[in-house]
Amino acid sequence: MNKDIKTYHSKQTKADKEICNLLAETIDSVLKEAESKIWHAHPVWFLEGNPIVGYSKQKAGWRLMFWSGADFDEEKLDVRGEKFKDASIFYNSTDEIKTGELKRWLKKSREIQWDYKNIVKRKGKLERLK
Repeated sequence: MNKDIKTYHSKQTKADKEICNLLAETIDSVLKEAESKIWHAHPVWFLEGNPIVGYSKQKAGWRLMFWSGADFDEEKLDVRGEKFKDASIFYNSTDEIKTGELKRWLKKSREIQWDYKNIVKRKGKLERLK
């Protein structure tokens, strides 16, 4: 696990740390080729410079967000972004995290990607990759 992400986790409560560790370990196990780092103050994984998945603490719980998740056709990724192609789910305990489901979403995140890396260059217009 990335050392900055480990530091991020160490600052969480015991219960939150367990959620973060489970998410990070699962993401790392599926997206082995991904680069991970703290980006905009929370853990994010990138494929070829394109943000794929990340999580952050919000009022509703831990938000696991897939940048291109709106196109995954997954009912449980039901928190949709208004402007882009992101989709999220919230977790409040490790019991809520179904790793089989998460691994399926992570595999989809590799295959279904919108080009967020070049969104500024394209003046806010997203293009589908692959």
